[in-house]
Amino acid sequence: MTKSEFRYAHHPEDAKKYTTEDLRREFLINDLFNEDQINVVYTMYDRMIVGGAMPVKSALKLEPTDDLKAENFLDRRELGIINVGAAGRVTVDGEVFELGKKEALYIGKGAKDVVFENGNEGQTLFYFNSAPAHHSYPTKKITKNEAEIVELGETKYANRRTINKLIVNSVLETCQLQMGMTELHEGSVWNTMPSHTHTRRMEAYFYFDLEEGQAVSHFLGQPNETRHIFMKNNEAVLSPEWSIHSGVGTSNYTFIWGMAGENMDYGDMDAVKTNELK
Repeated sequence: MTKSEFRYAHHPEDAKKYTTEDLRREFLINDLFNEDQINVVYTMYDRMIVGGAMPVKSALKLEPTDDLKAENFLDRRELGIINVGAAGRVTVDGEVFELGKKEALYIGKGAKDVVFENGNEGQTLFYFNSAPAHHSYPTKKITKNEAEIVELGETKYANRRTINKLIVNSVLETCQLQMGMTELHEGSVWNTMPSHTHTRRMEAYFYFDLEEGQAVSHFLGQPNETRHIFMKNNEAVLSPEWSIHSGVGTSNYTFIWGMAGENMDYGDMDAVKTNELK
């Protein structure tokens, strides 16, 4: 079973007037995982799709939604999957890929059958992003050992973190989709700080591995008009191209960043000094 939702893009002048309820309705994605269901949100920000699959009793096939107007989900798209639960498997046109927790799978344009299955040792949770594609690149599994690793931050500023670049153009070829995973060290709670924007691409964050009863305050908006959304474990948030994307938790956590747009250079960002945020 697949449940789909459509979301429009927003002008920054409109977003300034949003209430807390408005912000949560337009940018927060808090219902990604339901038993034996695939949930997808099609957003007009670079036509990114954010989704989650939770196979329990049966395998789940990725079907095209009405918004795609396509015979197959990946007829004009590429897909990035990261397992955020127990070990499971994804079958792509008959080829089986076993994915442990925090392992990724890139699937290129043109794949016909994508099937999610639970493993035998706990509940698998597949988080995925999808973006339009102009070319077909090979399907490839990426482990943390194959990722490009970057260590950033300082304990002094509570932002020590390990960035795992998984589905990025320095690791494998994609059309525009870029995904990675940032792990906050114990005692560190700030992510993506100092903050930045990049008008060449949008971004989506997915927070997980957050202790029960804890929360993350995610910051968005223009640097001089910031807003916040309090988020729980296993929730995602959309970040427009005009918005910062940063957060602070009441404990450490892990988050997945996914990007789509015209520039795939990881360093393409317009930095904002922390003491200049408003």
